Amino acid sequence: MDGLYSIPWLLVGYILPFIVVLSLLVFVHEMGHYLAGRWSGIRILAFSVGFGPEIAGYTDRHGTRWKISAIPLGGYVRFFGDEDAASRPDFDGIAELTPAERETTMAGAKLWKRAVTVAAGPIANFILAIAIFAVVFGMNGKPVVDPVVAETRPGSAAAEAGVLPGDVLLALDGQKVATFDDVRRYVSMRPDIEILVTVKRGEETLDLPMVPKKSEITDQFGNKMEVGLIGIVTSQERGNFRVEELSPLEALREGSLQTWHIVTGTYDYLSNLVMGRMSAEQLGGPVRIAKMSGEVATLGITAYLTWAAMLSVSIGLLNLMPVPVLDGGHLVFYAIEAVRGRPVGPGAQEIAFRIGLVMILSLMVFSTWNDFGRPFG
Repeated sequence: MDGLYSIPWLLVGYILPFIVVLSLLVFVHEMGHYLAGRWSGIRILAFSVGFGPEIAGYTDRHGTRWKISAIPLGGYVRFFGDEDAASRPDFDGIAELTPAERETTMAGAKLWKRAVTVAAGPIANFILAIAIFAVVFGMNGKPVVDPVVAETRPGSAAAEAGVLPGDVLLALDGQKVATFDDVRRYVSMRPDIEILVTVKRGEETLDLPMVPKKSEITDQFGNKMEVGLIGIVTSQERGNFRVEELSPLEALREGSLQTWHIVTGTYDYLSNLVMGRMSAEQLGGPVRIAKMSGEVATLGITAYLTWAAMLSVSIGLLNLMPVPVLDGGHLVFYAIEAVRGRPVGPGAQEIAFRIGLVMILSLMVFSTWNDFGRPFG
């Protein structure tokens, strides 16, 4: 690429799509916190999309400062009584408030109100993902391919287990499958794990054990990933490729299922990561997300919306991790408080927040290091 155009292309082709999608998802996430907090009677001092110095903003009649900040890599809602954007309580300041004022702080609100306010952010991301997927299915229908085998790859797990062309896959480990995509989704997250494949061959039903082989595949943009494969292929004739039109309720159901598949797939990947069956090199950070945002944007609005929905689920799940400074960490504190009957002490919270910050920064450094193995191009 000509050096004269490389920087403008980087800005327009990658960074702009990334900022647009991330800003939308952060806004929705923080709006979840904001709406739940307002409903709970908690004062809100600031609503920011981005971190760092304020670029533009205004203060509404409730005293909330709405602003866009310079670093578009997140955002926050700051509640009355918080020490900082991470919602660490300002215990000294809260102690000087009147009882009535204390009730309008996050730390002074009733436990269930705090829990609802914190959980509302990730929940908003899941709702957004469901809505986006529903719109995509409503506009485009649902692509369907029947789980019928047209070919087994020589030397593959399916070939070794005796799968033949014409076999219809009925279930995997006892779970019914309706489409070829159901098979792909289930198998891809089980490399080197024995599964039981139930097939129909004529009038006969067979249970065939096999072990998906860990394989590296490359998508159309050159991104590599490890998945489990059993080596079966379908075809237009065997699979009866088609697109089914969906009613609004059916589209909403499919949107919910798609969101659930991403949630379960994420946990399957993390389980494989812990067990050493998949590589941590697949973890991506801001650079990779920006790169993929630009790449997906070239495929059209449907692909871009689908990517936004997937990212929304990921943001919701990331924030639910039980790490202090994240929403999940706050919910852990609240769970401990519910059991003990009193809040975790200020000293313990401060130590936990510092540990959590180190964990998050370490994850960011690691994922960004991985990103440089996937350069722009």
